[in-house]
Amino acid sequence: MIENRSVLSLFSSAGIGEVGIKASGLNILLSNELLRNRCLLYQENFPETTSICGDIWKLQDEICKKWNELSLQSPFLIYATPPCQGMSFNSVGKRLQEIRAGRKPKDDPRNRLIIPTIDIVKKLHPQWLLLENVEGMQNTIIPIGNGEYKNIIDYIREELLPDYEGGPEIVNCADYGIPQTRVRLITIFTRSEKGKAYYREYGSFLPSRTHSFVPSEDKLPWVSLRDAIGDLPALSSEVGKNKCESIPWHIVPVMKKEKFWWVQNTPEKETAYNNQCVECGYNGNQRHGMCFVDGRHISRKDTPIYCEQCGALLPRPTIIDKKTGERRRIKGFDSAYRRMSWDSPAPTLTQNFQSEASDKKIHPSQHRTLSIYEGLRLQTISDYDYKFSINNQAISMNSCCHVIGESVPPRLIELICRKILNIEE
Repeated sequence: MIENRSVLSLFSSAGIGEVGIKASGLNILLSNELLRNRCLLYQENFPETTSICGDIWKLQDEICKKWNELSLQSPFLIYATPPCQGMSFNSVGKRLQEIRAGRKPKDDPRNRLIIPTIDIVKKLHPQWLLLENVEGMQNTIIPIGNGEYKNIIDYIREELLPDYEGGPEIVNCADYGIPQTRVRLITIFTRSEKGKAYYREYGSFLPSRTHSFVPSEDKLPWVSLRDAIGDLPALSSEVGKNKCESIPWHIVPVMKKEKFWWVQNTPEKETAYNNQCVECGYNGNQRHGMCFVDGRHISRKDTPIYCEQCGALLPRPTIIDKKTGERRRIKGFDSAYRRMSWDSPAPTLTQNFQSEASDKKIHPSQHRTLSIYEGLRLQTISDYDYKFSINNQAISMNSCCHVIGESVPPRLIELICRKILNIEE
């Protein structure tokens, strides 16, 4: 029987992943988060947890001191999800562009947040360390002082030797029955003798995958959007049709009339950039596509916005240029203003999942983006007891989107924690 089930959570945000930790039977004793509004939401959902709000660089000694006041034992688990924007492929591409233009420093300070995290690990000696981040973390190089740079995973491993063993693994959430192709890097280290023996034998701490893109005798098919949200009442991004009163948070933003026209004429799996003429019915207008210049993926600049046959305006993303007064195409990749597929899981939810311009975020058949409640289902948050309110006052739709998009599906974290507990028993 495992007597110590205490957890320290770092970069806890609003505590979505921690819902899965709690469901596994572990006890979150202490948490730390930088943003005040996230701390308040966390405290609303975890009133039994002591929360320290502020910068981990400045508070790491206080975090360790508070832990030792709360517990006579080392943490069973330290769970940390450092900000991923500096490691994501989207951010790296934008950052490279800025660096080439001489507008940004080379190093993203967010990537160095692993340093105080590992310092705390070395001081508190948890049995297990669980890190969650984007896939790009494994290729991230960070400055570690004295002009020296090191791969972030190598840094973690070298700092924790010889006490800890483990490493990173790439996970697609869809492989665990989560209706979303969210690919993450799960990094687990342990100093537990049982854990080390298990890792030496199996080379992984992750639970067995239960689902697959190609189903088999022992794996179910991925959970599709139709399976996950197909039963919900229809909505539309029109005034008076964008909310379902009987289902909390089943609500979408109202679109401007012109944007609604673009979405209205976009078929399933398609992007509004490829919409054809609704006046004469001509279907041969050039599609948007994508192209590469100097090894960089860029959006096309020559996609027509007027029908090449009758000259009518196409229902494609355009805007009136304030300087010239002429209508021009809105810059964007062919993944923007694109409908999802009913028969596939959702793409990765981001903080912008209610923006029609975000990558593949338009509903498969209805003229709208995903609702907040659909986001809760796709992130498996709706499977748990979680309140999006502070002092009985609901937070804004925009805040909901940010919290959902930056979170970890709690089902994934629950499954991983249950696997760790199973190894220890």
